[in-house]
Amino acid sequence: MYSRIEASRLKHEFWISFGRYISLHNNSEGLRINWVNYHTGHKFLYFRMEATKNNASISIQITHPDGLSRQLFYDKFLSFRSIIHSTLHEEWSWKSEITDEHGKIISVIYTEVKKVNVYDKNTWPDIISFLKPRMIALDEVWNDIKDAFEDLR
Repeated sequence: MYSRIEASRLKHEFWISFGRYISLHNNSEGLRINWVNYHTGHKFLYFRMEATKNNASISIQITHPDGLSRQLFYDKFLSFRSIIHSTLHEEWSWKSEITDEHGKIISVIYTEVKKVNVYDKNTWPDIISFLKPRMIALDEVWNDIKDAFEDLR
């Protein structure tokens, strides 16, 4: 078991390493971006990556506090489901309403890999190999569909 400080240091070290590794890749428009803190251009719409002691995940999170607005975003993503899955080369899980760790209701589209541990440097290559291609593909699909979300600003 790690102390809180050591656990925080290891997570921070992982995300710095991941950021350096993925920074070698430009986004789908050929621009350099901050992959770890990806900006969608929409308030309440996030692409999140997470790594814990049990798994790693990547997700599209819709956190709009208004249920109707959140559902409109989710439904818009649903209309692009086949494009999203074909670009990502896999199917992700879709949840129109879940309660996050802060007690807020959000919508989430995600995938995860189990049996990796961000606190074990030996599994970092597995986590990076999981997150990197999915984040790059997610950027590609977002570049293709983001204009359809302009009416939800």
